This record gives sequence, C-alpha cells and structure tokens, in this order.
Amino acid sequence: MNNITETVKHLIIINVIMFVGTLTIGGSAFGSNTLFYDWFALHFPENVTFQFWQIITHMFMHGGFMHILFNMFALWMFGTAVEQRFGAKKFLFFYISSGLGAAICMLGYYYITFYSGLSVLTENGLNKAQILDTLNSGMYNTGWQQIMGAADMQQFIRVFNSTMVGASGAIMGVLVAFGMLYPNSKLMLIFLPVPIKAKYFIPGILALDLISAITGQSFFSPSNTAYVAHLGGALTGFIIMWYWKKTQFNKNRWY
Repeated sequence: MNNITETVKHLIIINVIMFVGTLTIGGSAFGSNTLFYDWFALHFPENVTFQFWQIITHMFMHGGFMHILFNMFALWMFGTAVEQRFGAKKFLFFYISSGLGAAICMLGYYYITFYSGLSVLTENGLNKAQILDTLNSGMYNTGWQQIMGAADMQQFIRVFNSTMVGASGAIMGVLVAFGMLYPNSKLMLIFLPVPIKAKYFIPGILALDLISAITGQSFFSPSNTAYVAHLGGALTGFIIMWYWKKTQFNKNRWY
C-alpha cells in the first residue's frame, strides 16, 4: 500500500474535525435539528436554511460512523494514488470540482422535482410565495394532497427539506480518475473477493448507481443515498480527465 499523500491526509483531517463537530455542537447527532448540520449540510436553495457556503462545506460532512469510515477509506485508497500522479494542487482542484459537479447535478434533479410539483399547485390558483412561506415555517397545507396526490406531495415536501452531506460525489470523481490512470489495477469488494480490473470494476459500480437512481433500489448503500450526486461527481471527473488528456501537450495549460 502506498503511503498517504499530503492533500489526502489534510482532507481526511478536515472531514474528521467536521464529523466531531456534528457530534458535539448543538442538538442530537445526525438529525436535522443539529446546529452544526444546519450550518454546513447542503440544503435546498429555496429553504431559508440554505447558505452559499454549504455548496462546499457539505462535502466535508457525514451522516454517521460508517458513512465517514467508508468514504475516508476510499479517499485514502484511491486518492493517494491519484494525487501521486497529479500533484497536490491539481488533485485538490480535481477533488473539489468533482464534489461541486455532484452537488450541482443533485440540486438540478431536486429543482426539476420540486418545481414540477410547485407548478401543479400554482396552476390550480395557489400563490408561490405563500407556498414557500408555509414550507419555510415547517408546515404544509393538507389541501395540496388533493391537488397533487399523496405520493407527489410527500416527494415535494421531502425535496424542500432535503439535506446533502458526504464526500461521496468528490470521491466518485477520484474513482473515475483512478480507473483512467490505472485501468489494469485489480480491485475487490469485501463481499465479492474476486479481483476485477479497475476498467471493469468502476464502470460496474457506476452502472449500479445508475440503476439505483432510476429505480430507487439500493444495492450496497442506504436507501437515502444521493445516487444522482454520485453520478454527477463521476461525470465531472470524467469530463476533467478527458479534457486534461486532450490538452496534455498544450504548454499553455494552467496547472
């Protein structure tokens, strides 16, 4: 195993510090009433709890011991090898960009879902500002169910109150980079102890995430996993890798 690189080490330290903050500052751990969670998790932008810095800070937050454990293990395992090839500055840019790409894709999905429901309500004569004020007060109008249907109303409210935490989106980008840099490296899942080359293993993981995003069926992770964010981070990582490979002989590139 490779020794941990400096940027990966510092990223892990920041994640652990933020995790300790979640456990110790304000309210019950891992709940929406945790003050630290309210400050730094990524909230839906129409929610009054949203703050602009959450687009960055959410990727250093985690929802439980197993969540941070698996993410930090993956960051160490794949991030160290990628940073050794990229260098510190380039790796950090890649990591943060993948995390941002994940967040943007997830928020895009949420916006489509939320505004589809909102348009149904406004088309039936309800006022948008009043709807948002009601949601931001922590309530909802039972009459919405008659207009939208029970399932759609629950989804509408769930999206508005959604929070996103975790380094998974950024790590999925790193995973893609690892697969493109070391395609013949052999990897194994704990529950499938058969070595599989990275060029097959990583697309397989992404395929499972895509199936989960479409069907809602979870394979290896909790049902509340943000699969769209995983795919967004992976797509962002792939685009950056493709661009860098395309311009690798360009002496004017910034990194």
